[in-house]
Amino acid sequence: MTAPLALTPADVLDDLYISFWIPTGVLTAALIIKLPTIVRLWRDPLLRAVGGLLLLACTVFVFVAPTTIARVNRLTGVPNISAPWCYSLLTAFCASCLLLIIAWRNGLSDRSAATRRAMRRVVSLYSGVIVALWVLFFLADASEERLRDLDTYYATTPFMREQIVLYLLAHTVAVLITCRLLWNWVQTEGLDAWLRWGLKFLGVGYALNLVFDAAKLTAVGARWTGNDLDWLSTDLAPPVACLSAILIAVGFILPHAGQYLHDRWRVRLAHHRLRPLYELMRSANGRSVPFLLRATPELRLIRRETFIRDELLSLARHIDQERRSRTREAARGLGFPPERAGALANAVAILEAVECRRRSPDGEGTQDSDTTDLLREIGAVSRELRRPHTVEAVRARAAALAPDAPEGVPRGASAGRGEPAR
Repeated sequence: MTAPLALTPADVLDDLYISFWIPTGVLTAALIIKLPTIVRLWRDPLLRAVGGLLLLACTVFVFVAPTTIARVNRLTGVPNISAPWCYSLLTAFCASCLLLIIAWRNGLSDRSAATRRAMRRVVSLYSGVIVALWVLFFLADASEERLRDLDTYYATTPFMREQIVLYLLAHTVAVLITCRLLWNWVQTEGLDAWLRWGLKFLGVGYALNLVFDAAKLTAVGARWTGNDLDWLSTDLAPPVACLSAILIAVGFILPHAGQYLHDRWRVRLAHHRLRPLYELMRSANGRSVPFLLRATPELRLIRRETFIRDELLSLARHIDQERRSRTREAARGLGFPPERAGALANAVAILEAVECRRRSPDGEGTQDSDTTDLLREIGAVSRELRRPHTVEAVRARAAALAPDAPEGVPRGASAGRGEPAR
């Protein structure tokens, strides 16, 4: 009987492989979502920095794909020329992250000497690292092309060894500083909820980069001691980097897209909640708001609110102020809190005004009705119209409180069943 073959970590990680084009697609989506705002507010340097950072991140994953590496090497005619090119892009991305977080955290209005000095140091240090990467590459002997395992294959080669360690250390330092800045920022009070969640995703994404660096450095260090842990570099590090990029993209998308979707949902919900009152106003005169196919949700909400308020103004002469006050007292007697009692009283007043106008369309009605709170609280009134049984109970109770109520109906008695007091 043949013994089962033991699975190696590399075999397990093969099943967890994430294509480099997946984070590229997510980062591109983040850039597309941000692009309209960047174009509209092009003078904002912070938005331009975010756009540049996302574009640079997309470029990194395009060029680190093995197929792209092979194509660049073939086009230039220099074996492994993609190594310093990819390392330079990654180093530039690290520097961009640090600059963005410093500017984002301190605000563009912060022009202090300390902030400017920190930014100059980042630019100078990482520009020097990029220059050193190219110098070390041309000093090294890396004539055999390696598409996936260059870091470990050349880990003991003079100058290539220094180049590999340099880019990994530069990346690790940038990630550590960025994680620290993000962590301090997340702890700040008064942050918008969407921004806080975006920062958390960014923090987790950058923290995963530390796993990437640890895997790469461990694999390289193992080569120095004569051991073979190449799977950490070739099988573990790439999917970790891809997952990190996806989380970072989500971190940039979330504050913008989350707030956008929240605002859209709030507008649509407000539009939907006004439907009962809108339907009542439409039935009162047979008119409605013309439907515009290309109208934005905000415009549709404004048009509905305007239509309702215009109709309420025309109904104002049919609203009896004394009866509305009595209805409010009846609602309070049924146990409703003051604000809801006012909304119920307004709902009853509107229903009675509509009925009054239907009975005598040409009637003058009263002329001194105060509709200020009625026009201001149309949302609350519309919500109460969704509960016709409660509205009718309050209306019946108010009728029982009327001075001319029929005998046999005690004043102050409940004429119907409303909702329990809240």
